[in-house]
Amino acid sequence: MFIGSIIANVQVSISLPALFSNNLALLLLGGASAFLLSYVLTFAIIAIAHKFNWYDRSTAERKREHTIAPVPRLGGIAIFLAFVVASLIFYQFNPELDPKEFVIYWLFLASATLTVIVNVYDDIKGLKPLPKFIAQTVAVLILMGPYIDAKFHGVLLFGFSNPFGGVANNPALHWYQRPEITLFINPAPGQLPGISLLAIPAVFFTWFWMVGMMNTINWIDGMDGLATGIVGITAFFIVVLSWMLNQHTIAILSVIFAGAVIGFLPHNWNPAKIIMGDSGSQFLGLTLATLSIMGGAKIALALMVLGIPILDVAVVMINRVRRGQRPWHYDTTHLHQRLRATGWSVRQICYVIYSLMIFFGILAVVFKHVLKFVGLGLVVATMAGLIFWIDHSQRHGGGHISLGGPDPEPPAPTETPLPEAPVEQLDSVEEMYIPLEEGKRV
Repeated sequence: MFIGSIIANVQVSISLPALFSNNLALLLLGGASAFLLSYVLTFAIIAIAHKFNWYDRSTAERKREHTIAPVPRLGGIAIFLAFVVASLIFYQFNPELDPKEFVIYWLFLASATLTVIVNVYDDIKGLKPLPKFIAQTVAVLILMGPYIDAKFHGVLLFGFSNPFGGVANNPALHWYQRPEITLFINPAPGQLPGISLLAIPAVFFTWFWMVGMMNTINWIDGMDGLATGIVGITAFFIVVLSWMLNQHTIAILSVIFAGAVIGFLPHNWNPAKIIMGDSGSQFLGLTLATLSIMGGAKIALALMVLGIPILDVAVVMINRVRRGQRPWHYDTTHLHQRLRATGWSVRQICYVIYSLMIFFGILAVVFKHVLKFVGLGLVVATMAGLIFWIDHSQRHGGGHISLGGPDPEPPAPTETPLPEAPVEQLDSVEEMYIPLEEGKRV
């Protein structure tokens, strides 16, 4: 009798939904498994990279900071494999998974696999920008899923949340009063958007968002632990917002991605034992872009959390073009490199940028509707404040800064020392993002 009552109580306790729902269990197990897989697999990638001499390399287009000892690359393979294995176990077998989301998942795996393979080759052998750009475009087209039935079965960014709109989607309302603003196409609920001329703006915006995110993560991956932490924090807030919106399956996929990224961070933390390479940064950017579109209502969150890195890349590219350089020309003009030049350590820079992203992530989750514009304004103001502070520091204690010119040709071999280039001082904050002279690089 006594034992029977104990068993009955245990059974009742286990069945209580207050302890763990199935989705919550999948969320916790999926994230933890991806973390452990990524952490363990990175050891194997490090060993393989040492065996085949796959180290971080300096090229004419991109100079590296790891000059004391060679650092293995290809860490992105560990992140990718951990994500794939954990998602196949904890995501795709979820009975609540929507059929459309199931198709998007497999399209994404195909797109991500292409991205990783192309960039693994780039990490080992090297590729010119054009083939990589073509591969990015093909990956995005695969993810859109334009099937022969003239429908987009994958991810397509054809609508944005309207901060000034109402809650109910009433067709009688004007376009500016509806909860979502669409780009010329507005499929009925449950229907797929069709392939037509009206879909061109949506296709362009989807391509621009995804390729832009891939390149943004790639370009900020210039310091140990920086890009890894930035992506991990962003993925965590996508998990939080998805769970709050009752998009549990998307939250599970996002937490698996976050776990795979954070599991790599201990190896990538300064001083890094391995870097993710372009295979990692491109995969991370593609995944973030995809998760921010799935389920909707996350573009504003991504813009707020990633606002400073996105603005940094935009300002750098604009100033390169102004100086007659290619937008992808390598220099030391990114925000983290400028902070490094003022004397900050790599870890200090990571701590500060992480803290700012966590702060803006909290605001993005808390702020609703019009307040999101306030949050985006705070991001812009913070970026402007950082630029002015760095400019002030370099004027009153930083090194001299030489203005950059067009992309230089490789210098001809000579035994005569080259004369030093004249040094110019900054005249305005507009010239903030310009390369340091060779002697000042870190």
